[in-house]
Amino acid sequence: MEALAVRLSHLDSQAEGAIRVVMFYDTLMRRRVDLPALARASAGLAECVAGIRLHDGGRVIRFAPDGGRARAPAPPPSTVTPISLDDEEIGAVWLERPGPPGPLDELLLDRLALAAASVVERYGPARTTMADPALVELVISEDADEAARARALRLLGFAPGPPVAVAAVVSPAPLDRVARLVCPAGLVKAAPLRDVGVLLAAAVDPARFPAGSRAGLGRSWREARTALRFTTPGEPVIRYADLGALALLADVPPEIARANADVAALARLADHPDDLRTLDAYCSTGSLRGAAELLHLHHSSVARRLGQLGGVLGIDLAEPGGRTRVKIALTVRRLLDG
Repeated sequence: MEALAVRLSHLDSQAEGAIRVVMFYDTLMRRRVDLPALARASAGLAECVAGIRLHDGGRVIRFAPDGGRARAPAPPPSTVTPISLDDEEIGAVWLERPGPPGPLDELLLDRLALAAASVVERYGPARTTMADPALVELVISEDADEAARARALRLLGFAPGPPVAVAAVVSPAPLDRVARLVCPAGLVKAAPLRDVGVLLAAAVDPARFPAGSRAGLGRSWREARTALRFTTPGEPVIRYADLGALALLADVPPEIARANADVAALARLADHPDDLRTLDAYCSTGSLRGAAELLHLHHSSVARRLGQLGGVLGIDLAEPGGRTRVKIALTVRRLLDG
């Protein structure tokens, strides 16, 4: 294999070199090499440092062309190619070549990425973030017995022990990317379930959800879905445990909620979104100046608008009890709107 690498590094014909690169990696795969051997052989072939990184656990492998481990810190790579498995990006391979990339670097990395994906799958279980939706649904189902749920968790890679955190997610970003962002170090599994994404993880970092995402976090799917219903643009990630008594509002029958006088009064403001935003800002901050800052208005303008709205609603918004009534009514209205 070393002799082949030497010959490849001196080829004049790019076409012949491409064929031999393919043959080189075919030979490596027939020998069933592991990831370090792949990186070492690739570094010798490319005559520069070659690296492999897997997203799961953050494992990084770097070898120099002399066959030894590459020194840290690593310089910026000259060429990078993602490793994909089952249509999911699970890592990356790269070369650290001084100067411009070589004519066969792109092909070499394509073959290295394919070989790395094959190694990960062979010596798995496959370390993909996206999981079998049937297994995930079994874990979160309230009807599944404990033995079946434990078996599903084990198949997903979770060891017996602490309870698994559950997140219900709506995001413009791909679900596997969201999962890796909010669970950068630990095991995480994700699957789409109808209109909502499901994350199962040992722990979730609520501060790492990408912009535009909404998420509810809980110890069960019911808790996570309930928390998701309470999210707003101003509070896009909510833990069920932080809802406290507010969680009871999610169980109020819709017909009873709509018949409530305060909720019905807010419904009549549906065609005036600026009025609803003013009420929401005031109830969220608890002060005129706080609401004015959120709305980018002068506090006197907010005071005048709130005075008019208080008259329409028949509620004294200057009183703490009035603000509480409106805040609850706004929350119930959001729950009704889904």
